Amino acid sequence: MKTITSLLALAGVVSAHYTFPALIYGGTTTTDWQYVRDWTGSYTYDPVTDVTSLDIRCNVDGTTNLAPDTLSVAAGQNLGFTVNPDIYHPGPLLAYMAKVPSGSTAGTWDGDGTVWFKVYQDEPTVGASALEWPSNAATTVTFKIPAGTPSGDYLFRVEHIGLHVAQSEGGAQFYISCGQITVTGGGSGTPGPLVAFPGAYSPTDPGILIDIYYPIPTNYTPPGPAVWSG
Repeated sequence: MKTITSLLALAGVVSAHYTFPALIYGGTTTTDWQYVRDWTGSYTYDPVTDVTSLDIRCNVDGTTNLAPDTLSVAAGQNLGFTVNPDIYHPGPLLAYMAKVPSGSTAGTWDGDGTVWFKVYQDEPTVGASALEWPSNAATTVTFKIPAGTPSGDYLFRVEHIGLHVAQSEGGAQFYISCGQITVTGGGSGTPGPLVAFPGAYSPTDPGILIDIYYPIPTNYTPPGPAVWSG
């Protein structure tokens, strides 16, 4: 039997969606979609739900809707994204990077191939009545560029997975943006494991196909590879 909380979640506010439109670096918040790729339909705030589609990489048309500029960031420093309006749904926050190959730039490359490595993920606190997520209600999110990250151009992919209706296949909601950055002062690390988008996730992964309400899970592991800390 579903709990009242679960039933309310299933009937939740459809318009409670969000996006990640701008970067934050060195105490400065950039203009929306200046360094972040504006995806087709961003004004709707709608999520991606098909993990096998190209949209799972950088959102709808995010592989070709290129941002005007690329932001220089130093290895070992923090890079943030704004959230508009805020992270409303329960679920994990993740971040990935992909190094741009020789001959391309962050402002021209589509992010294709087994090139993405995870640099961040959060996990919930397991409470008596619900899972409690660190990013809940956040209006900004911040990640550290690993100090060992080699210098060069990268795509930086932020992702929040809404699990409020993830009880059935295709129910999980992916809120995604890709920023264009140049890492300076980098190290000599070897980022990995490397994955591709699409390809990194399956619709039946236990961190994607899950009922977070009944029975309340006793643990949760986000989908995708291990985090590379550099």
